[in-house]
Amino acid sequence: MPQRNDTAIWSGLFRISPESGQTLQAQIRQAIVAAILDRQIAASMPLPSCRILAEKLGVARGTVVLAFQQLVDQGFLIAKERRGHFVNPEVLTTPARPQKAPEQSNEIDWKKRRQIAASDMPPPAKHENWIKASYPFVYGQFDPALFPTAEWRECNRMALAVLEIRNWASDMVDRDDPLLIEQIQARLLPRRGIFANPDEIIVTLGAQNALYMLATLLMTKGSKVAMEDPGYPDARSIFKLAGADVQPVPVDGSGIVTSAIPSDAEFVFVTPSHHCPTMVPLSADRRQDLLSRANRYNQIIIEDGYDSQLLDEAPQQALKSVDRSGRVIYVGSMSKTLAPGLRLGYIVASAGLIAELRALRRFMLRHPPANNQRAVALFLSLGHHEALVRRLSAAFEERRKRLIHAISAFLPEWRPTDSAGGTSLWLEGPRGTDARALATAAASRSVIIEPGDRFFDRSEQPTRFMRLGFSSIALQHIEPGIRELATAAGRRPAAA
Repeated sequence: MPQRNDTAIWSGLFRISPESGQTLQAQIRQAIVAAILDRQIAASMPLPSCRILAEKLGVARGTVVLAFQQLVDQGFLIAKERRGHFVNPEVLTTPARPQKAPEQSNEIDWKKRRQIAASDMPPPAKHENWIKASYPFVYGQFDPALFPTAEWRECNRMALAVLEIRNWASDMVDRDDPLLIEQIQARLLPRRGIFANPDEIIVTLGAQNALYMLATLLMTKGSKVAMEDPGYPDARSIFKLAGADVQPVPVDGSGIVTSAIPSDAEFVFVTPSHHCPTMVPLSADRRQDLLSRANRYNQIIIEDGYDSQLLDEAPQQALKSVDRSGRVIYVGSMSKTLAPGLRLGYIVASAGLIAELRALRRFMLRHPPANNQRAVALFLSLGHHEALVRRLSAAFEERRKRLIHAISAFLPEWRPTDSAGGTSLWLEGPRGTDARALATAAASRSVIIEPGDRFFDRSEQPTRFMRLGFSSIALQHIEPGIRELATAAGRRPAAA
């Protein structure tokens, strides 16, 4: 056990870092709580004084005083006059955290027990340290410099007001925050030409959660799902996990080739606003044909509003906006505008389907965290999201143009799909190109790219494609990043 005067042990026990996302006071509290629960501090042993601990940790004495006081208020410590702070003996009546048992030779083979082969699906494109890279051409991440920190903090503070807490702290069972539903209905959907009633909207934990619920509710073993090839890898995996037979349909410069959609497909999954991953929009003729075929062959269309939250020069209405038969299910999210880590999305569909989804969601997670729903609702209601969309749209369009110019200058053999809007660029390289090998070589130069083979539903996936995201890379880093990428590809960059 640490002794009171052995300050070296105390400073080693309470390690804090100014680079942590937590305040110094919070780090001190966390360290003390962990030490108490791990039985590293005896109830009979006083903690070092606030002055001594502050000196050893290199923090202000007032920071330690406030940390100790809050732990007293929470019941972890007790203060004894003229003697100092001690561990509350009542805390030590709870069992200590158990030590990890050694591995046993007869460990259960969970792969044999599983009924769904989730771990056999293609892995996601993970770039855990992307924020530390000099040139992160990653998709689906945000730019900290553009994140509306002050506005988001304001909405979270408002959501934590006493009256607001009473609104969201209770169990809503299968309901959603009515203010958020109202804001989605009034501020997000009209941008896509969609006008829906409150009972036609349900909140989800992002677009992937929405797709998983739809697959769980509507699909079974042998269900035929037509989807774009190349297409959204995780949607393909979700449908396969539900037992569906995914049927790839080719994509060209006008989007999914609707004439190639099998007539016996029960579902058609599409990303018509910006195709994933090529970013081409579905042409007007193909849109009409897709809807006509769905009516003719009794098909359900799952429309993913992929990369459609930003302002386009020539915005297209969602398929859902012109659907009169109730066959189109619209899936949206706020990942590309507010933050991907927020995990907030929604489904718009006929009231009967939404009622079924609410019943299903109740058994999965009841409802997404109500405090987050209220904070996002306030963010929308105060106009912060509208302002953010305008700012992001202008910044991303400038980055897209800079990226195309840099590719033309330093990687002219790579052919980009130049479609306005969105947050990424799809490129096709010369035959024989190995984008995975290029990604490895580029990573050694602090350039992160995404090979495109994972988007194809083929046994032999093409290797000459890659996707470059530009939502998380600063404008001034785009050209130097492409120069480094060109060097990794074996080209000698021309003089600027």
